[in-house]
Amino acid sequence: MYLASDNIGPVPDQIFAALKEANTGTCTSYGGDPLTAEVAGMIRDVFEAPEAAVFLVATGTAANALALATLAKPWDTIFCTSVAHINEDECNAPEFFTGGAKLTALATGDKVTSEALQSAIGDLAGRGVHGPQRGPVSLTQVSEKGTIYSLEEIDAIVSVAKAHGMPVHMDGARFANALVTLNCTAAEMTWKRGIDAVSFGCSKNGLMSAEAVVFFDPSYAWEFELRRKRAGHLFSKHRYLSAQVKGYLENDLWLDLARRANENAIYLGDQLRALRHVEFDYPQEANMMFVQFPRKYHQRAIDAGATYHFYGKSLHENGPEEEMLHARLVCDWSLAKEDIDRFVSLIS
Repeated sequence: MYLASDNIGPVPDQIFAALKEANTGTCTSYGGDPLTAEVAGMIRDVFEAPEAAVFLVATGTAANALALATLAKPWDTIFCTSVAHINEDECNAPEFFTGGAKLTALATGDKVTSEALQSAIGDLAGRGVHGPQRGPVSLTQVSEKGTIYSLEEIDAIVSVAKAHGMPVHMDGARFANALVTLNCTAAEMTWKRGIDAVSFGCSKNGLMSAEAVVFFDPSYAWEFELRRKRAGHLFSKHRYLSAQVKGYLENDLWLDLARRANENAIYLGDQLRALRHVEFDYPQEANMMFVQFPRKYHQRAIDAGATYHFYGKSLHENGPEEEMLHARLVCDWSLAKEDIDRFVSLIS
């Protein structure tokens, strides 16, 4: 009963098949190989963006930090939510790779809002050389609380950003999960709404170690290439990153995996909502949910082998059995229905 993260699941067999196919003979290094060019074309097709610049890295932190470093000057500030991955979980990597750009964390909960962004931009007005300059906006899709920006919400945020000449980055660690929920195309969720760059997440949705960065304006390409090399994220045997992504995209495996993860979450969420002692902290919109239920049920589930994350109070603190404790539950593509049923039975 592993509900801690979608990072913990296995790698699909199709990815190993693609790696095996790539693991023959010799090949040009550092991304100069035909497979990498083929994969870049596949990603451009996914986004309906034939001019886009596409690059692969091994981790989401590298994708986010290097993308933002390309979009931001050292004296800029990057606007995000206080709970964004770039603010809470990347060990100041964006600040490091930008050479000093700060983060302006908006206290808006799970998502940036156009109103809060406009207010934060206004707070910088008149500071001139003494204050940080307006830099990119970064949206996390799916958000860190499992919610999804609607296309209308993206429109509103981008409208504010563009009115001030600011680029917009999308941290798409769970990009495919959001796309499945919204039932739209990758283009409709990104450049058609004015998004400038995307961290196209793959690892949380089944890959071993590969992420893509997509710039819809190819003028960013050379700077990103330099930053990726300087940061030590240009792989010599690059074709093994590319092979993973090829297997991921072929026959729409990436969307199939995301559908399975989302369907597992819907199955779990429906059963939890039927329990009177379970409360949801945020709307459940993809494959991650935040819930609370009494301490005694947490203890029973953990003792039986359930694995998931707590936040707020620790399960190990002394407290009454009926005290409500918060948890994050994440469903990956491989989660068995039997494990979901067992978990629900333990907290019923």
